[in-house]
Amino acid sequence: MHVFDAAAMVRPGHYLPGHRPLAEIERLAATQGVGHLVLVQPSVYGTDNSVMLQALAAASGRHRGVAVVDASINDKALHEMHASGVRGVRFNLVSPAGHGAAELESDLRALAPRLRALGWHVQWYVHAEQLPQLCAWQASTGLVFVLDHLAGLRAGLPDASTEWRAAQALAEQGAWIKLSAWYRLAAHAPYAALHANIRRAVGLFGRRCVWGSDWPHTSFAPEQAPAYHSTLTPLREALGEAALDAILGDNARSLYNLQTASP
Repeated sequence: MHVFDAAAMVRPGHYLPGHRPLAEIERLAATQGVGHLVLVQPSVYGTDNSVMLQALAAASGRHRGVAVVDASINDKALHEMHASGVRGVRFNLVSPAGHGAAELESDLRALAPRLRALGWHVQWYVHAEQLPQLCAWQASTGLVFVLDHLAGLRAGLPDASTEWRAAQALAEQGAWIKLSAWYRLAAHAPYAALHANIRRAVGLFGRRCVWGSDWPHTSFAPEQAPAYHSTLTPLREALGEAALDAILGDNARSLYNLQTASP
């Protein structure tokens, strides 16, 4: 999920977020028994992670973060982020204010040794057509990749497609997948059209599946955003409650290095 401060500067050419503070999502998440959150740096703030880092500091170690950084970032800044709870970096190749394609590979390779040393993963928001390239980068960098928003494996994608083959290859190399943002995947509520894709993805990635609410749902006007609990419904219906417990519990604790056994 993301947090936003209406007073923070944003990058031009994308949406203008409202004020969505940590306390608001903590209250919503608690209604579903979720006590630990993963704060992902949104594209509109670029590499200024201040809003996310301030929220992590306010939570005193309870939550985790995924940052957006320049390859030129110094080791001191990376270690300070790690101490605050950051456990990964994000590359966004979909949003207008995302990462520039020209410098992407060079940035990834420049960061790779330091990310490996910290034990951080790389979260990718990409179109499914870009998954084959990720296979090569994951293999050559030795980094753990996390594929955002069901890896872009949208409703109606042919079963034998290149995209599904690439997803399988990434899974075999140790990648994770985030089960999230159903509305970004050519489907409409209640998202029954994605149940088969969800089951297939979980079959490929096994215990390397986590869930994301994608709160506060920046694709929607605030008054039209889906209810927080509804983002769990497709998983309950496609997988059942026992599988959902593992995805929300042990799987997430493993990826984000959370030692506590509490919700």
